[in-house]
Amino acid sequence: MPIPIGYLLPTRESIMEGRPEAAPLLKLAQKAEGLGYDSIWVGDSLLARPRHEPLTLLAGVAGRTDHVKLGTAILIPALRNPVVMAHQIATLDQVSDGRTIIGVGIAANVPNVQQEFKSAGVPWEKRVGRMLEGLRLCRELWRGKPVNWDGRWQVEEGVLGPEPVQEGGPPIWIGGNAEANVNRVGNEFDGWFPNHPDPKVIKGIWDNMQAVAKKAGRKKEAISCTAYLTLSIGDDVPKAQAKADDFMSAYYGLRPDVLKKMQACFAGTFEQAVEYLQSYLDAGASQLVLRFAGDHDRHLKIMSKVRDHLKLS
Repeated sequence: MPIPIGYLLPTRESIMEGRPEAAPLLKLAQKAEGLGYDSIWVGDSLLARPRHEPLTLLAGVAGRTDHVKLGTAILIPALRNPVVMAHQIATLDQVSDGRTIIGVGIAANVPNVQQEFKSAGVPWEKRVGRMLEGLRLCRELWRGKPVNWDGRWQVEEGVLGPEPVQEGGPPIWIGGNAEANVNRVGNEFDGWFPNHPDPKVIKGIWDNMQAVAKKAGRKKEAISCTAYLTLSIGDDVPKAQAKADDFMSAYYGLRPDVLKKMQACFAGTFEQAVEYLQSYLDAGASQLVLRFAGDHDRHLKIMSKVRDHLKLS
């Protein structure tokens, strides 16, 4: 069975380079589908790392594509009212005819992201609880039945329409490498979206998640592991590494050596990339989502062939 490979649209990169037009992004999505990629992904930020709003852009991608899955990598639910968010996601799932996946996270603990929360009028404290409660409320609303909710948000006999195409709503994958995700994914969510630089760490956490899921009486296939990886491919390895370093530093405003301890980022030849990606599959990932350090047309074409060289463990 071919390994599902996804592609992250360069929304942040486009804004950084003064190219805010959406049309080129939609064309990249169409190209990726034509090359055989299985999914298209969009990141999220309001002001900290300016980019296109992900759910809106994915609706545009849905209208330009036929079969690729459409996902957020990753959405920050705590910044959003969950009733509004549930409505947006349900509509996206309708527009895409059930192709939506929602990757979510709690947001990085850095000053500009804290300021982003403040600008949105959302408390930084207890953001994890806010995210989890909001997602649970979304799932209740996605059932299409009257909802009563007495928590951070108050809902009385609320009925959401339209319901998502996918029964119970789109799958929700938790992003990030925190071990606290073990119980969250194992007990109630649909998948894990890690980007840790060490596949061995991913394997340990994933094994624990599966054990928790089994204890909770869930089937093995109820949860999935999808690795999110940044790549810079080139035969001139030092040049490819320099591109990766420049890309990551500009993207996050941190030194490359700091980022390499936090996120999975690879630079090297195609053959070396195959070995690198295989190490994540060997750690338990069943799908891959790729973010490219520039040169998107070239990277898309090169990496469209990578599935022929990979196998699930």
